[in-house]
Amino acid sequence: MQDILTLAGANLLTPMILCFALGLAAALARSELSVPEAAAKALSIYLLFAIGFKGGVSVADHGLDGSLIAALVAGVILSFALPFAAFALLKALTRLSVTDAAAVAAHYGSISIVTFVTATSVLQSQGIAAEGYMVAVAAAMEAPAIISALFIVSRAGGRAEGMDAELWREILLNGSIVLLVGSFAIGLITGAEGMARIESFIVSPFQGVLCLFLLDMGLVAGRGLRGARGVLTAGTLAFGILMPILGAAAGLAAALALGLSPGGTALMMTLAASASYIAVPAAMRVALPEANPSIYLTLSLGITFPFNLTLGIPAYVAVATALTGG
Repeated sequence: MQDILTLAGANLLTPMILCFALGLAAALARSELSVPEAAAKALSIYLLFAIGFKGGVSVADHGLDGSLIAALVAGVILSFALPFAAFALLKALTRLSVTDAAAVAAHYGSISIVTFVTATSVLQSQGIAAEGYMVAVAAAMEAPAIISALFIVSRAGGRAEGMDAELWREILLNGSIVLLVGSFAIGLITGAEGMARIESFIVSPFQGVLCLFLLDMGLVAGRGLRGARGVLTAGTLAFGILMPILGAAAGLAAALALGLSPGGTALMMTLAASASYIAVPAAMRVALPEANPSIYLTLSLGITFPFNLTLGIPAYVAVATALTGG
């Protein structure tokens, strides 16, 4: 236990996590600090491209094999299953309607790519290796949760718009997914030679860019919390913290069954613990237009995202290294 706490403390005091904490504190204190929207978008484009490209290069070096396929299957199963657990927990802790609870549940079956990128960076700073194909698992876990949420609504008597062409477009052509999958494919095709050509662009600056991006995310999360007084109740707050813990436990079980490395285990836990605030909200606007965005955005971005970045990721890394002999 002492080793886990020591590792968690070391991971918590990293520049990335502290930059997020700075942005959160500045927003809560009503500081005028801000990051221009265009700059924030450029930072996110860089991060998605870099993590996708490096993942593709790693898979090119590793090769396509059964371990990759097994991890993809496990990720998809988790994404399908976690919304059902989230929905049950919401019904036990809150008085949300079926539609609102299902919309929230979809966010907790999908993933936060920024949380994944942050966990990857923390692992690199600690010298902990992880399977490169985990970025492909992240991409595969974006969409299945949306289908589960629509199934929950239809079985519980709520109203859903169905899986029409517009919804599929929102899911499959979401900008973050296109960039992540596309850069992964480029890295897979070009391999080590491609990495050698642009290494100075996507390796050395990565953590500095991530610090600035997380500063902006802290500002966004803090402003959201300031305006969420009417949405947050004791039950929703409890859900926003308990659900990532349950998700991380499910991710840990899957990782141990797959025999992933310490880094891969930490990333699987992070993926299962995170909550989408980009792809799924866009899909929910189409599929469940009656759901209240202030509820699912406040929970995913205002509660779970800060929890994962400040406490969750350090704990997931510490548990993964302790249990897998890292």
